[in-house]
Amino acid sequence: MTLWTQDAEPGHPYWWDGIAWAETHDALPEKCDLLIIGAGYTGLSAALAAHDCGASIVVVDAGDPGKGASTRNGGMFGAHPRLGWSTLARQFGAEVADALFDEASSALDWAKDLIAREDIICDLQQTGRIQLAWTAKHFKNQNALAQTLADKSRVRAHVVAREDLAQEIATERYYGGIVFDEHCGIHPAKFHQGLMRAVLARGIPVIAECPVTGVERRGSTFAAATSRGRITAQKVLLATNGYTTDTFAWHARRVFALPSYIIATEPLAANLIGHLAPGRRMMVETRARHSYFRISPDGTRILFGGRASMVNVDPHVAARRLRATMCEVWPELKGTRISHSWRGNTGYSFTHMPHVGEDRGLHHAMGYSGSGTVMAPYLGAKAAYQAMGDARGQTGYSQTDLARHWMHPGTRPHFLHAANLWYRTAVDWTENLKSR
Repeated sequence: MTLWTQDAEPGHPYWWDGIAWAETHDALPEKCDLLIIGAGYTGLSAALAAHDCGASIVVVDAGDPGKGASTRNGGMFGAHPRLGWSTLARQFGAEVADALFDEASSALDWAKDLIAREDIICDLQQTGRIQLAWTAKHFKNQNALAQTLADKSRVRAHVVAREDLAQEIATERYYGGIVFDEHCGIHPAKFHQGLMRAVLARGIPVIAECPVTGVERRGSTFAAATSRGRITAQKVLLATNGYTTDTFAWHARRVFALPSYIIATEPLAANLIGHLAPGRRMMVETRARHSYFRISPDGTRILFGGRASMVNVDPHVAARRLRATMCEVWPELKGTRISHSWRGNTGYSFTHMPHVGEDRGLHHAMGYSGSGTVMAPYLGAKAAYQAMGDARGQTGYSQTDLARHWMHPGTRPHFLHAANLWYRTAVDWTENLKSR
């Protein structure tokens, strides 16, 4: 049986089907109060926040706005601490760890309010998200996390024992799980286009195909060179995350692009989907393969993502690998064909935590490390408020760190080739052994 459906378009995201893209501007203004580089979730949310402060805003994007990670991700809408409290306390101190745990709930509430306030229609569904334990040790860690969340945050979570897991997912692969009850699913491209329309409705110009080739500080202002001319700005905010170029070398040495791959199945029978995922939640794994999967918003397909490779590979190769992993979880899908296979860049920091701050006057929010659907708009607004000198910019994510690592001395993450080999052999083999 062929891998692909007859109308498959490898490389084309499922989320782009049927999307009416908002029109952008052609002319680059000569000056503004705040120049925002990048028109994804971070940049558009920053534009809305800065506009609320009374600033004049210009948003530029090197390509088509949103056609990076903002419309390529899995549409899993939630924010919980990516690292445990003790790890955060060890890296950044107990006070910062407490603040980050507290903001996990605040960020999700803020993002939901943004959707309601701007009347964004993006298939928001409060499905909850379950993190599935690949090994017995992972499940033990989840029990500890649930207790820490109860003690340190307002995040609602509960543990599901292995014997009860059939209520969530039809598979024998996992040892249990932890459910984040308030997490949601969205259609990421519709969310982005909703943000775009909110920005454009405020008269904020968004210029596509306008890469910034240099930023020069001139006293208290900045002069930015772009493919469409030069613009002078009082402040500049970098919102490029996993698409940061060599022009911004300081940031590119601290946040590196890690590809994430996703496939969509052909339409499946409703009773099959109900059997495979009776909990109908967003689903992620604890193993280092970082598989994540969900039902499409219309309830007809399985979308399955993860680490097909840590470097760029052909969508045909990625589809075969992801489909094989999907069939490990659900053997019933062995005869299922694939309609879409695509990738997008996540922006990873070496601490696995986002950061909001500035370097030599250039403000930024980035390093989401796979948690950008909520954290990008939330921290984009925080970065904008900081640039504007507004007290609402206060966040624990300014107390994290964009650290460098000896493995990444330049701006291109060549170390990922070695890491890819290591993970595909030693790490995956070890985790599979421990799961038995």
